[in-house]
Amino acid sequence: MSRSLSSGLRSLQPAAFGAEATGARLERIRKSPNFVDGTFQNPEGARIRPDGSMVEFAKIYFRKEERARRAPTGTVPVHATTLADLAKPSASGLRATWMGHSSVLVEIDGVRVLFDPVWGERCSPFAFAGPKRLHPVPLPLAALGPVDVVVISHDHYDHLDMPTIKALAHSDTVFAVPLGVGAHLEHWGVPADRLRELDWHESTTVSGVTLTATPARHFCGRGLRNPQHTLWASWVAAGPEHRVYHSGDTGYFQGFQEIGAGHGPFDLTMIQVGAYAEFWPDIHMTPEEGMRAHLDLQGGAPHGALLPIHWGTFNLAPHAWAEPGEWMSDAAADAGQTLALPRPGQPFEPTGDVPRDPWWRTASSPLDRPWRRLQPVGVGPGPAPAEVDVAGER
Repeated sequence: MSRSLSSGLRSLQPAAFGAEATGARLERIRKSPNFVDGTFQNPEGARIRPDGSMVEFAKIYFRKEERARRAPTGTVPVHATTLADLAKPSASGLRATWMGHSSVLVEIDGVRVLFDPVWGERCSPFAFAGPKRLHPVPLPLAALGPVDVVVISHDHYDHLDMPTIKALAHSDTVFAVPLGVGAHLEHWGVPADRLRELDWHESTTVSGVTLTATPARHFCGRGLRNPQHTLWASWVAAGPEHRVYHSGDTGYFQGFQEIGAGHGPFDLTMIQVGAYAEFWPDIHMTPEEGMRAHLDLQGGAPHGALLPIHWGTFNLAPHAWAEPGEWMSDAAADAGQTLALPRPGQPFEPTGDVPRDPWWRTASSPLDRPWRRLQPVGVGPGPAPAEVDVAGER
């Protein structure tokens, strides 16, 4: 393809596709130890394409009754967060506000860190198509107040939202991103001097909080062409008194133990526990795997608070809408782990009295609970009875 034709085709692409790395950025990518044979590699082997029959997946995903399970049956209870709520100093020095999906504002030792901010109506390059919000954003982006640093885990649309980044580009915030993702942000107007672009195990410090990009088991890509030239990461934020972990998107892998040994234990972990499916077992975690990851990060024993993320806001997988919340609740109870269950927009202090109310039950259909292993009732052989639990009646 001629250079002029290639340039012409690129000019027709939506701006939300972002930009590919070039020049010094591309050279840095090529020198990364995690970039092999022309692509970034996972710390453990991972299938990034749907596993199994796409016909079977389509049947499940688009079946009318299955689609109904994947959406709330009523209004999702969103906490009416205000700027005044967030302006009050944290009593403990650590406060978190889950805005829905993977977007979390963490106020850590006086520094405001915003992870994976997505304020858009759809996680899509198009305004007219793609997964739409199941609940409103708890408060307008302009009402959030000043943010010291925005942290991006990877460049998928439900984690890197162009309209949100463009709005934040006009502020004074710093952006900490995995290697290669800076090309998108510069394309959308973020000045290069406000970018901190990191490979795994690299760190940067903003106002006394050290941010470290740590490995994750996932993949990248936004456009029609996906050269795997942007890295994906989980993140550690460590202040003088507190430390937190944000998983981004990831499948379970042994590296959680190494991250915990090197950076933990954590006062708060934000763990992806939604959008899992048997069709992509290597790149997203179930709640059971998420609990295992949390315990690995904490040295093998319950510690700190666990905030489930990446669920409840967008319909991205075949599981029931409320299933991650219910399954995570059971897994935490079994492990003896403190679980934070805030409504979207509800600030809480992880080292204090965390919210535990199963708020989703007011907007949930009846749920099967296939993860629960029941003992047979009565005497003699035979399978355990199946259990169906109506949300809100347990």
